[in-house]
Amino acid sequence: MKVFMVDVAKCSGCYNCQIACKDEHCENDWAPYAAPQPHSGQFWCQMNQKEHGQIPKVRVEYWPIFGGQNPAIADYAPEVLMDREDGLQVIMPEKAKGRRDIAEKFAGVYFNEELDIPQACTGCAHLVDEGKLPHCVDLCATGALRFGEREEFTDEIEKAETLCADGEGIPRVYYLNRPHLFIAGDVWDPVDNEIVEGAEVVLTMPNGEIRKTETDDFGDFYFYRIDEGTYDIAIKAEGFKSIERKGFELSESLNLGDFPLERV
Repeated sequence: MKVFMVDVAKCSGCYNCQIACKDEHCENDWAPYAAPQPHSGQFWCQMNQKEHGQIPKVRVEYWPIFGGQNPAIADYAPEVLMDREDGLQVIMPEKAKGRRDIAEKFAGVYFNEELDIPQACTGCAHLVDEGKLPHCVDLCATGALRFGEREEFTDEIEKAETLCADGEGIPRVYYLNRPHLFIAGDVWDPVDNEIVEGAEVVLTMPNGEIRKTETDDFGDFYFYRIDEGTYDIAIKAEGFKSIERKGFELSESLNLGDFPLERV
């Protein structure tokens, strides 16, 4: 089975993949794989971005989505898909005529009013059948987007995530290094008006797990790859009184702001 592997940590948000998809499919008829994609309104490969945190502690996450490769489509409308051994999902124009319901049900599948067909990512199956890479992968400048046999990515798949719901079948797209949420803050000494480097910061997770870090040479601390829930944080540094903040709710990445320490 062919799959896409996306390393979110390497994605710079250059939009090359989205542009490549337009370049390959706008005004190009790849029958029987796909009819031409409209100039606007459809993004078979769509770059998404999310801003995490609050100024000055902000991170931006980028990730492409390939709606046509959602395995749930195969369960819902197998009769419109091309019969392929490699597992790529190709909504065939001739078989899907009038199937507006598919576009209404699945994000990333679009309905072409003029042609009366649903359209979505085909994995550039017309190129794959020629031994080439999907155009989005070929034009990825950072190596964030890769494509190949599922067996090639076995070790990485064990650490990856998907956007598929439980029970939707075998995913065609995997994501590495998604950041989830973060908690951040900074620690300083109001007497000297200086940051405190090397302060120990202890985060208690919703499940009781403890994570630790230290403030860096800017007095900042970060806890990455955490999820929604209720957290406690404690900070201590030599020569200062320890401080705590208990029971704060996390629903989005959060800059807790500054923590002034009182000298002993």
